Amino acid sequence: MKKIKWGIRLELVLLTAIVCVLIAQKLETDTKVTGVSVVEETESVNENKEAIEVSADGNFIKWVDFNITAEALGKAYDLDVASYQDENHVDWIELLAYVGTRNGGKFPKTSVSQLQETAEKLQSGETTMEELTKDMEYYDYYKEAYGAVLGGMVGEFSMEAKKEDSEEKEWKDYYGLKAFSPIAKGFEYSHYDDFGSSRSYGYARPHLGHDMMGQIGTPIIAIESGYVEALGWNQYGGWRIGIRSFDGKRYYYYAHLRQNFPYNKSLEEGSIVTAGDVIGYMGHTGYSTTENVNNIKIVHLHWGMQLIFDESQKEGNNEIWIDCYELTKFLYRNRSETVKDTETKEWNRIYQMKDPEVESRCKNEDPMVQ
Repeated sequence: MKKIKWGIRLELVLLTAIVCVLIAQKLETDTKVTGVSVVEETESVNENKEAIEVSADGNFIKWVDFNITAEALGKAYDLDVASYQDENHVDWIELLAYVGTRNGGKFPKTSVSQLQETAEKLQSGETTMEELTKDMEYYDYYKEAYGAVLGGMVGEFSMEAKKEDSEEKEWKDYYGLKAFSPIAKGFEYSHYDDFGSSRSYGYARPHLGHDMMGQIGTPIIAIESGYVEALGWNQYGGWRIGIRSFDGKRYYYYAHLRQNFPYNKSLEEGSIVTAGDVIGYMGHTGYSTTENVNNIKIVHLHWGMQLIFDESQKEGNNEIWIDCYELTKFLYRNRSETVKDTETKEWNRIYQMKDPEVESRCKNEDPMVQ
């Protein structure tokens, strides 16, 4: 009987040991998986919503969280335009960088009043931006980061407008917003902040753009002037267009364009486009290695903005994509009016625009020359 009891005890000990080993292996695996998940999530979406600079080799910005609200963008822009002819012109990017620095990259409701109060001090001559920011360690970072996002959106330009009491057009000079909403005026769409949400086609990844749901064929507008850097099929984005800003800092990505008729037919790689031009048409192509396939369930435009402080960031693991939801809401105030050509089936802008940047680049053979 004793031999039997000892045998049973030995078997129990061995069984317990095996169970402990299996549990330890399971815990180790879970820890590794959780670790990967946390790292990927942290790199893709900063839950604290603060603009940060990740340290790495090279003296350029490695990461930007763009958290400026549409209300703050609108307020800073209005203060800039209203003071344009004044002795103490208020620069909207400097204003936003100052308030962003004060709030650690966040823009609470009080940021709008902060913008107003700061602008009043600057315009009255009570202080200067240099004096306000002399002890701010991160002001230069925010100014460069926000300047990279907004740098080409405000300035001088000329635009066609209707003559008073006439259908004829005339050219007028302006200072103000020369960037446009990506959806043409008169075309409905819906959207919400979906930046960072999960995507699974091909591999698990965060959504690094902004989706605007609408109808097939809705004219897609060039947000900023620049040159076509990419045009064609991508298995993730379907028919897509990539437009680079003239200063090289912004890469605009427009994806899931219409099957069979995705682009304005005049476009090719290297083409120069003016902000407000029709560049393509909304669809639901993509998620296929075969060209011209509709594998996206919902008709929508995916547009994204990539920031490029160094060319090494253009492709690979060091790409910087920002949340464009609030920026999209701000750009709603400037929508390009379009009309359809019944012969070519193309949509074209009604009011032409002369952007000094475009005219300057057109004088050069290579639009990429800065």
